[in-house]
Amino acid sequence: MPRRTSRSTLFRLRTPGRLAGFLKTASICVLIAGLLSPLTQVTAAAATASDDYCGGQCSDILPPGENGNATLAQILLNQAFGTQPEHAEDQLGPYANLASGYSALTDAKINTFFNDASFGVASDQVASSEKPAGRSDVTIVRDKKTGVPHITGSTRYGTEFGAGYAAAEDRLWLMDLFRHVGRGQLTSFAGGAAANQGLEQQFYRNAPYTEAELKAQIDNAVANNGARGQQALADANAYLAGINSYIDASDSGRYFPGEYVLTGHKDAITNAGTIDHFKLTDLVALASVIGSLFGSGGGGEVNNAISLLAAQSKYGVEEGTKVWESFRERNDPEAVLTVHDGESFPYGTKPASAQGEALPDAGSVTTEPLIYDATGTGASQSATAASGKAAAAALSSAKRGMSNALVVSGKYTASGHPVAVFGPQTGYFAPQLLMLQEIQGPGISARGASFAGLSMYVELGRGQDYSWSATTSGQDIIDTYAVELCQDDHHYLYHGTCTAMDEVEQKNSWKPTTADGTAAGSYTMRVWRTKYGPVAYRATVGGKKVAYTTLRSSYLHEADSIIGFQMLNDPGYVKGPQTFQTAVQHINYTFNWFYADSRHTAYYNSGDNPVRASGVDSEFPVWGRAAYEWKGWDPATNTAAYTPASQHPNSVDQDYYVSWNNKQALDYTTASWGDGSVHRGNLLEDRVRRLVAAGGVTRTKLVQAMAGAALADLRAEDVLPDLLKVIDSAAVTDPTAAAAVSRLRTWLTAGARRTETSAGSKTYADSDAIRILDAWWPLLVKAEFEPGLGAGLYTALTANLPIDESPSAGHGPTGSHAGSSFQYGWWSYVDKDIRSVLGEPVKGPLAEKYCGGGSLSACRDTLISTLKEAAGMSASEVYPGDDLCSAGDQWCADSINQRTLGGIKHHLISWQNRPTFQQVVEYTSHR
Repeated sequence: MPRRTSRSTLFRLRTPGRLAGFLKTASICVLIAGLLSPLTQVTAAAATASDDYCGGQCSDILPPGENGNATLAQILLNQAFGTQPEHAEDQLGPYANLASGYSALTDAKINTFFNDASFGVASDQVASSEKPAGRSDVTIVRDKKTGVPHITGSTRYGTEFGAGYAAAEDRLWLMDLFRHVGRGQLTSFAGGAAANQGLEQQFYRNAPYTEAELKAQIDNAVANNGARGQQALADANAYLAGINSYIDASDSGRYFPGEYVLTGHKDAITNAGTIDHFKLTDLVALASVIGSLFGSGGGGEVNNAISLLAAQSKYGVEEGTKVWESFRERNDPEAVLTVHDGESFPYGTKPASAQGEALPDAGSVTTEPLIYDATGTGASQSATAASGKAAAAALSSAKRGMSNALVVSGKYTASGHPVAVFGPQTGYFAPQLLMLQEIQGPGISARGASFAGLSMYVELGRGQDYSWSATTSGQDIIDTYAVELCQDDHHYLYHGTCTAMDEVEQKNSWKPTTADGTAAGSYTMRVWRTKYGPVAYRATVGGKKVAYTTLRSSYLHEADSIIGFQMLNDPGYVKGPQTFQTAVQHINYTFNWFYADSRHTAYYNSGDNPVRASGVDSEFPVWGRAAYEWKGWDPATNTAAYTPASQHPNSVDQDYYVSWNNKQALDYTTASWGDGSVHRGNLLEDRVRRLVAAGGVTRTKLVQAMAGAALADLRAEDVLPDLLKVIDSAAVTDPTAAAAVSRLRTWLTAGARRTETSAGSKTYADSDAIRILDAWWPLLVKAEFEPGLGAGLYTALTANLPIDESPSAGHGPTGSHAGSSFQYGWWSYVDKDIRSVLGEPVKGPLAEKYCGGGSLSACRDTLISTLKEAAGMSASEVYPGDDLCSAGDQWCADSINQRTLGGIKHHLISWQNRPTFQQVVEYTSHR
C-alpha cells in the first residue's frame, strides 16, 4: 500500500531557508511583543436571554473551538510551542472525551461533553461585550467557557451587521479561502500545493460560473420570493457591511489573521497590502462550495453505463442486466429506512421500458480535460495526480454524505417530550467550516451552527421552542445527457441546430510563499458548457461522437435556499412541524431535515427533484433531445417542473427517526450505491429500535446509542457473525486460522468496537482482531466476488462502490483521519451472498451466488485462506504510515486530525464516527 499523504490541506506553514529551524526563540519573542501591542480588551457586560423553552436541556458541541482567527504572533507561538489562541481548542477535549466517557453518562454530566446551548449568557459568564463599529443597535457578547458570539440587535440591519462582524472575527481567513475556492481561484490566493490545485479543480468542474451568473442568482432569488426575497437581500447587505467593517478595523489595528502575512497578501512590518472587501457574489460562490460538498445528489450515470455494459458483456444482455440491478440495489427490501411506517414515495425507480438511453460504445469514454497550458508545478506529476483525483470526485456517483440523526417521539421517552441527538458530519478542520453563534433580533431568534461566510442565519440549530438538523440525502437531481457533436468538438446539436458550446475559463498562477513553498506554476482551467450543462466526458454512441454533459437542478440556483434558512430562524414563522416542513421545502439542496419540539417530531426530504420524461431511467445517460428533457425545463434559467412536496419523503410524529445517509423511504432511490441489507444506518436503527421497545428514553440513553454506534466497526457487528457461521461449518484445524477466529470472536463478544484500552492510552483493546479484520476485508471481498464476476466487471463495480471505508483508509472529502467511516462499501453484498450460500432466506438477493461458486465448502476454503493471509500481515503492512503517523501505529492511523486550513495546528484525537457539530435536545414546553 503506498504511503498516504494529505489531500485536502489548504495551508501548510513553511518557513523559507533564511529562517531555518522556524525562527529562533528570541526572534519569536521580539516579534510577538510588537505584534501583540495593537490588541485591546473589551468591557464585559451582561447579556439577556430571549424566550427559551428548552429548560436548560439543549446542548451542542463543535470542535476544535469557536476562535478560528489567529494573528501572526499567535500562529508563530502555536508553531513553535504548541500554544493555542483563546477558544481555539476548548471544545476539542470535551468532544474527544465522549468516546471514553459515554458509558458512565448521566443527564447531569451531558454538559461535561457538550456546551449549554441555552439562549443568552449569565451575567457572571460574560467574557466580553462590544458594540461593533460603535453601533448602538447591536451588541456582541461572548461567554467565558467557549467564546461563542451572542448577537443581540434592536434593528434588523444592526443584528445582521453584528452577525457579519462576529463571523469575520472568528473565521475571516477561512471565509476568504472558500470564496476563492468557489471561484476556482484558490491557487492564486493561497499557493500552488497539489492539494490546493485538486480542490479548486473539483469545484470548478461543478460550478464554472462567471461573475455575471453569480450576480444573476442573487437577482433571481430576490425577484422570485417577494418580501422575503427583499429581506434576504437587505440581510445579506447588512451582513457584508459587518464583515467589511471588521476587515477595515483589523487592518488598521493590525490584528487581522496572520495567514495574510504568510501568504504574501500583507506585510508584517509596513502593513502594506490589502484584504479585499466581501461582496454579494462572494456569498453565492461560498454557497456553491457547500452545496456541492453536502447537498448535490446525483451524477455517475456514465460509470453506471460502463459497469452495465461490462455485466452484459460477461453474462449477456438479459442476465447481465439482472446481475447489474442486483448490485445496484435501487429499492432493496432489506435496506434500513428513515420513514419506516410502510409509506411509499416513488422516485428514480426503474421504468418498465427505458427510453432515450445513450450508452457509450465499449472503451470509448474519456474524461473531459480541465487543465490547459500548465507550466512549472502546475504540470508536475503531483499536479497531474491531484487533477485525476479531483475529476473522479467531481464526476462520481454522489459519494457524498456524512451526518446522522436520532429522534424519538415523546410517547417513548421518560419525560413524555421528544428527545433528539443530531448533527452534520462535515469533517474536521482548523478552523472548522462551521461556526457557532446565537442571533437575537427583529424576526430572528436562533442559536446553532452556520457555514463560515454564510452565517447571516443559523443553518442548523435551535429556535425558541424547537430544534432542527440535517443529513445529506443524495437523491438524484443530476442527470447526464449525450449531445451529438457537429462541425467540430465544440459544437453540438440542440433541437436539430448545430450550436456552439460556451467556453468559460479561469487562469491561475502562483509563486512560493512562507505558507506554501510550492515552486512557481500556472495553468488555465477551461470548461465547455452546453444548454444541458458542462461537458464531463467524451465518447461515441453507436459510432457517433458525443459529449456527455451533467445537468443538476440546483445549477445556477445556489442562492435560492436562503429563503428556507430565513424561515427557520423566524419565530413568527416556525411554530410547529408543519411550518417547519414548509420552511425546508424552500431549500433546494438534497438534505434530510429533522425537527423536535416539546410535543412533536418531524422529517422532510428537501431538494428540487426534476420531473423526468416518461421512460427516462435516471441511472444512465440519455440523448440530449427534447423528448428526454426534464418536463417544463427552461435552459435559459435552468428551471423545470419539480415533484410536489407531498411526493418527497416526509413524516410527522413517527415513533422514531434515524438517518446516517441511508435510504429515506420505500421506492425512493438515491443516486449513490450501497443502500442494501447492511448500512451504517443499521448501527443507529438497531440501537434506537431497542430503546423505543423498552420505553423510557432519555437524553443520556440516546447519546449513548449514538456514541456506541460511533465506535462500532460495521463490518464486525453486522457481517462478521455470518462469516463465522461459514467458517464454523467445519472444524478449524489450521492453527493460524484458528487463532485468528478466536481473536475475532472475542472482539465480537466484547462489542466489536474500536476503543482504547483506557482513555488516552492510544492503544486499542482487541488490537489484533481489528488489524486482522482491516487486512481481511479487502482480501475476502476480492476472493469472494472476482472469480465469478470476472476482473473486468469486478473492477467496474468497484468504481460504482468502493469495497471498504475503514477509519484508517484515505477516503471521503477530507481523506484519511476524517472520522466518517463505513458509509460506502461492499458489506451488503458480502452479507447477502454469504447468507445465500448458507441457505438462509434473503430478500432481494444478488442475482447469483459468488462465494465459492455457491458451494459452502468452497466458500469456507476462500474465507479460511484469505483469513490466514490477513492474519500474517504485520501492523506496518496494514497501517503503512503517513505524514502524521509512523508505520504500524494502529491508533494513529484511525485517529482524527483537524486539517489545517490556516496556521493553527491541533493534536490528534481518538477515532469516533459521529457528527462534527452535534445537538442534544429535549424541550420542556412550547409557546
